[in-house]
Amino acid sequence: MSGDTGPANDNSPGGNTVDTRTDGGAAGAADSANGAGRTERRRPYTESSVIMTTVQVVAPFVLTFGLFVMFHGADSSGGGFQGGTVVAAMVLMLAFAFGIGPTREWFVNSAVVALATGGVLLFAVIGFGPMLLGGGFLEYSLYESALGIKKASKYAIEGVELGIGAVVAGVISGLFFAIAHGFEYREGEK
Repeated sequence: MSGDTGPANDNSPGGNTVDTRTDGGAAGAADSANGAGRTERRRPYTESSVIMTTVQVVAPFVLTFGLFVMFHGADSSGGGFQGGTVVAAMVLMLAFAFGIGPTREWFVNSAVVALATGGVLLFAVIGFGPMLLGGGFLEYSLYESALGIKKASKYAIEGVELGIGAVVAGVISGLFFAIAHGFEYREGEK
């Protein structure tokens, strides 16, 4: 087996067809030699109007639940990691229903990177802010005492949870798109 495992030319409208050859084209050559001239292909998923409609209805609720879990991490169970995972699950659900290609066109790479880096920046600003006021890292009470913001600790914790959730959602979505895109393998590379 000579390793032609990369994606084949994708000529389907939704970008959903995957070449399943793993024999370096030997099967296609054998088919051509036998006069068949066909390549074995399969679809990783089937477009279904039932699934697509269901996902269209459910996705906004999943996003809302993910944000709810992020914001209520300060008061109850949940938090940034859990909420970010729920939001990323919504992106994966859209990709399974509408295809990875169309979902990647909608949720472009720059948005994924902006989500992850924005979460890191939000966490850093809220975390290092008290140090600028003479306190320690994540010492939220200084926002109340030094700046006079009521319930500043609660808002700061929710902001940190939101930042963590954005990072988790961005990283999981990015990893999913990267794995779905595939990696090129060349002979001799490790």
